[in-house]
Amino acid sequence: MNMYPPDKTALVLIDPFNDFLSEGGKLWSLTKETVEGVGLVKNLKSLVTAARKLNMRIVYAPHHHTEKGDYLNWKFMAPSHAGSKKTMLFEKHSWGAEFHPELAAREGDLVAQHHWTSSGFANTDLDFILRLHGIEYLVLAGMRANTCVDSTARYAIELGYHVTLIRDGIAAFSWEEIRATVETNFPHYGHTLLTTSEFIRTINL
Repeated sequence: MNMYPPDKTALVLIDPFNDFLSEGGKLWSLTKETVEGVGLVKNLKSLVTAARKLNMRIVYAPHHHTEKGDYLNWKFMAPSHAGSKKTMLFEKHSWGAEFHPELAAREGDLVAQHHWTSSGFANTDLDFILRLHGIEYLVLAGMRANTCVDSTARYAIELGYHVTLIRDGIAAFSWEEIRATVETNFPHYGHTLLTTSEFIRTINL
């Protein structure tokens, strides 16, 4: 029996933006090594294709699209977002804030409200739309491993979901950041850790 019932499972793509994943993106100089090293775009595309074939929900958990002054008066700025004051990461209406063209949302996909810091759940409707569609099993992939992916996974556990992390479906600013998530953090709170090929093989049994 498939441990991922298609009608109760969602593939959650976290921040698959051009700024992270495409040459010319504002963070590409930091992400290029690990994005290309794990074959992230190819793996995410494979995950999406496999999930669509089984009619699993594809859900996007995108970061806030910044505008000038968004972070100006924040009392306690998270270190991972401090650069947004100057560089306008995922800038509203910009190419960098669009989903990578090979990972664009289609009709029927679900796009949650934008998260402002790391967790895709905090102050968004992600939990609401997942429960509305009867989702119990989450398969997480995207960016960035040790911030938004890790935070979203932890929050999902607290909310009672079964959480799977795709170990080669995430990237970051360094290999150390990925190892921190995959080898140290997630195994101590998450449910299942799989590669892209292992997950696809599992759902096709």
